[in-house]
Amino acid sequence: MGAVTPGAYQPSLLELAPPGQPAGPGLSALAGRLARRELSRGAWVDHLPGWVGGSDAVLATLLAEVDWRAERRRMYDGVVAVPRLLRWYGEDEPLPHPVLAEARRRLTAHYAGELGEPFLTAGMCLYRDGRDSVAWHGDTLGRSAHVDTMVAIVSFGAPRPLLLRPRGGGTSLRFPLGHGDLVVMGGSCQRTWEHAVPKTARPVGPRVSVQFRPAGVA
Repeated sequence: MGAVTPGAYQPSLLELAPPGQPAGPGLSALAGRLARRELSRGAWVDHLPGWVGGSDAVLATLLAEVDWRAERRRMYDGVVAVPRLLRWYGEDEPLPHPVLAEARRRLTAHYAGELGEPFLTAGMCLYRDGRDSVAWHGDTLGRSAHVDTMVAIVSFGAPRPLLLRPRGGGTSLRFPLGHGDLVVMGGSCQRTWEHAVPKTARPVGPRVSVQFRPAGVA
């Protein structure tokens, strides 16, 4: 699929570095800044807006240099196009921007006591505009179907909401994810809750979601 045109996304004035600080992308601290929301049945979500500063450069690299792939999947009696572009990076594959490798290292260090293993893989989704989406689901392929785990998501580009609801039905929660924001779903979240990024009729630019996972979780 190759490079993707940035489209309607415009860099924010908030992305400009303060005087005396480097303009390139960087990560703020995690300790003491993550806000945890306890959910039902042993699930929880951590949220940190603006974790990646100067993230326009990261987004530009992801749009221009990632070999995005369009996929088709069987649904009911037919085969349909997946409404987003995808790229999966295995644990031994270099990530497309150094700040992503540093983000994975810091997440591993911060959650070592709870997770007990490193984040290794990086799945990426490109939502090109408001027509792209992901339906309600949990990441339950592999070990996460049976044991507690974590999925850490870093968002770049146009804001899109991440919705969560209890599996089997219930009131949904809304986490607005903007440029450089971090959300971590932990505990039983993948088994007992579902999440989605819905379509929107509003004109929105591209958004890239980077999902860090431990081995055997997809």
